[in-house]
Amino acid sequence: MRHRYASLIVLGSLSLLTACREAKVTSYRVPKEAPPTLPATAAADMASTAVPIAQGHSLVWQAPTHWVEKPASAMRRGSFVITGEDGASADMAITAFPGDVGGDLANINRWRGQIQLPPLSAEELPGTLTTVRGDGLSLTIVEMANPDAAPAQRILGGLASFEGNTWFFKLMGPDALVAAEKTAFINFLKTVQGHQH
Repeated sequence: MRHRYASLIVLGSLSLLTACREAKVTSYRVPKEAPPTLPATAAADMASTAVPIAQGHSLVWQAPTHWVEKPASAMRRGSFVITGEDGASADMAITAFPGDVGGDLANINRWRGQIQLPPLSAEELPGTLTTVRGDGLSLTIVEMANPDAAPAQRILGGLASFEGNTWFFKLMGPDALVAAEKTAFINFLKTVQGHQH
């Protein structure tokens, strides 16, 4: 009898030890998803989404002399940096994409998201837009600021349709610096014109 109890205790101990053993961790390799070739939504951030590049003739412009030109890239048709007296800097990006890229509302709301502002409704949009004439084309201008961001941010934006493409002119940076550049930005947009290769 004592022998039987001893056997049961040994078997019970082995069962407990087996049950307490850590579970084996198994890892699997999952293939990486291919990036989309078009924006997933009209308001998708074009910096993180592969989009086709605009084809056809280009636009040309005359930038203010205090804007420092940076090299263009596959995404940018033009690029400038504007530096303020306190060492702050703002970025001027010029891009172009086929079609309307979702339309004014989607594109402006995408910019608003970049400085943590809530989206506008279709009814609110017209009250935020003005128009300026470039050399032979019309540009839509929008201005937005978020004084509650840390640091406070502002965007001056221009949109133009040209030969089936939408061109974006976006000046983004510290609130005070971008606000001080508004006249220079509007005068810059007035120099924009079509260019044949």
